[in-house]
Amino acid sequence: MNCMPSKNIWIRRQQCPCGDWKCYVTYEGDSEETSLAAQLVKNDTSTSEAMVSPYVGMVFKNDDDAFEYYGNFARRNGFSVRKERSRLSPQLGIYKRDFVCYRSGFAPAKKKLTGDHHRDRKSVRCGCDAKMYLSKEVVDGVSQWIVVQFSNVHNHELLEDDQVRLLPAYRKIREADQERILLLSKAGFPIQRIVKVLELEKGIQGGQLPFLERDVRNFVQNRKKVVQENDALITEKRENDTLELLEACKVTKEADEDFVYDFTVDENDKVEHIAWSYGHSVEAYTMFGDAVYFDTMYQSITYGMLFGAWLGIDNHGRTVFFGCVLLQDETPCSFSWALQTFVRFMRGRWPQTIITDLDPGLRDAITSKLPDTKHVISLWNIFPKVSSWFSVSLGSRYAEFRSELDVLYRVESTEDFELQWNQMISIYGLSTDKHIALLHSFRASWALCYMRGCFVARMGTTDYLKSIEAFLKGVFSTQTCLRSFFEQVGISASFQNQARREMQYMHTKTCIPIEENARSILTPFAFNALQHELVLAMQYAVSEMPNGSCIVRRFKEIDGERLVIWIPEDEHVHCSCKEFESSGLLCRHSLRVFILKNYFHLPDKYYLNRWRRETSLDFYDPQIAQNCDDEWYQHYQCLAETLFTESSLTKERSEYVQREVTTHLTRILNEVRNMPESEGIAMDLTFSPAG
Repeated sequence: MNCMPSKNIWIRRQQCPCGDWKCYVTYEGDSEETSLAAQLVKNDTSTSEAMVSPYVGMVFKNDDDAFEYYGNFARRNGFSVRKERSRLSPQLGIYKRDFVCYRSGFAPAKKKLTGDHHRDRKSVRCGCDAKMYLSKEVVDGVSQWIVVQFSNVHNHELLEDDQVRLLPAYRKIREADQERILLLSKAGFPIQRIVKVLELEKGIQGGQLPFLERDVRNFVQNRKKVVQENDALITEKRENDTLELLEACKVTKEADEDFVYDFTVDENDKVEHIAWSYGHSVEAYTMFGDAVYFDTMYQSITYGMLFGAWLGIDNHGRTVFFGCVLLQDETPCSFSWALQTFVRFMRGRWPQTIITDLDPGLRDAITSKLPDTKHVISLWNIFPKVSSWFSVSLGSRYAEFRSELDVLYRVESTEDFELQWNQMISIYGLSTDKHIALLHSFRASWALCYMRGCFVARMGTTDYLKSIEAFLKGVFSTQTCLRSFFEQVGISASFQNQARREMQYMHTKTCIPIEENARSILTPFAFNALQHELVLAMQYAVSEMPNGSCIVRRFKEIDGERLVIWIPEDEHVHCSCKEFESSGLLCRHSLRVFILKNYFHLPDKYYLNRWRRETSLDFYDPQIAQNCDDEWYQHYQCLAETLFTESSLTKERSEYVQREVTTHLTRILNEVRNMPESEGIAMDLTFSPAG
């Protein structure tokens, strides 16, 4: 079956987790959901000096670019433009374009039929002579459009910034707003109420939308019939494309036995949910599946499906792909199926920790299907919602509220957290707010005092969360049918999981033997994190207690002390900050105690396998192993690993290896390419996500 291209738009989930269908979340900084107030500032504060006025001789690639440029110029100068005449020739096609002011020319006189009542609308046209004429020319075989006439002389007043945005040419209802308007209209909201809801949701004053109430009314009336017709077409398209996606999974499974997938059907035998994963993803999970990030932030407008991706972090700090799912809805039952399927894909191994968005349905599914897995809500997912929930209602007090919420996040004890929480909601009058109640119900998954020591493998850092965002943008770069989307997921997952390590020299910053030893064991990512703690450890003082434990506090700071329990017979430390339990790397407090105890290197148990150099996702293709001498291949990998380890110890070694390896491997590669192919057949050493 051929995949017919069609626009498939993925957007962030807008439905609020509070359960009120009328409530939805906006995200700061998102290109599609940017607040209108910010957009208005961007558009309306621009001055005419910020853009070059069109002039005779100005060149454009095509007439559309020229019209867009003239339109932007017009908006900044208080008027709008329209397309007037065009001329056509058999050789050049359209070769002349006339763009004019919206008040150019005069309206033709209309004949009134006797007996009929007509509204006598006054035309805005007044014979304005402002214009921009273009002519097409072909230079060296390339066509271009040149401005041949331009005039910016108007015979009418130009509009102010707050008036020009209301001209018909600029009153556009964006796609995201169209979806919201239709949803509210289907629910029975009157037009006036729809406009008010949009204003409240965007946090702007009345009358500041980029369209008028009558535009909303016209849009709803025009779309009612179209929506009814399109619903049937979209339903048919969804079914056909879902079947094509299922067929693509079957084909991939036949070509790659390590590929896994599963799906469900509804009562009408239609495909409902579908999930899949790859062999290299399952292998990656065996090494780095202790903590999993389950991202469910995006859904398809076209298909009405939610996309979920299971991701992790490898020993080099890179995002790894474990699997994904497409769900028809966001119910606890659907999430439960997704989680069960994922664990089955991963050979029955559930993660220690799963990090998700704030979603009651997903929480219920995790509690039911992964009872031994700790559920964590990332602040990356919480704070955009907090802004959407409270920035408008609290107004100028929101910044102070947000600061207090940041302090609450870091409170040490649960008792202090509950006390300060109650004080905060009382001060800001949020005792009956449904969103603050929802946030409080999830406190055990996001507040540090409740989740301290929960293993997240440094997945809560800004760099890692940005890498997830970059990965998802790569996945959603294709906006065609589900089959093409499936192929793009495979390409992105393969690239992410098989990315080669860059050779990186690791500098030492202290003269402590522990640092030198750690450098030879840990990956650069893990070593840099431990090294940072080791440097800070030198700023801490230690007070030994009679029972052998230690109180560690920062120099010149009275508060913030940590208790480090030391058990010498087991060479065991336990710090009250629980950083090792959280990241798998020792904290500055524990390191300070090891230094005090005159340790030259850390006990082996404090170098977790997931952060060691030898734990690698370097690609191993079974097909290569069948065609190559297995002992030689293993020997090659061992040599490469040893070379990488030894070369990173000093800058001189690193530079030498980079220079020599590049030279000699290039020479060997050229010699191999000049050799005849064995038995006329070359081994295929390339990797394909489809097998």
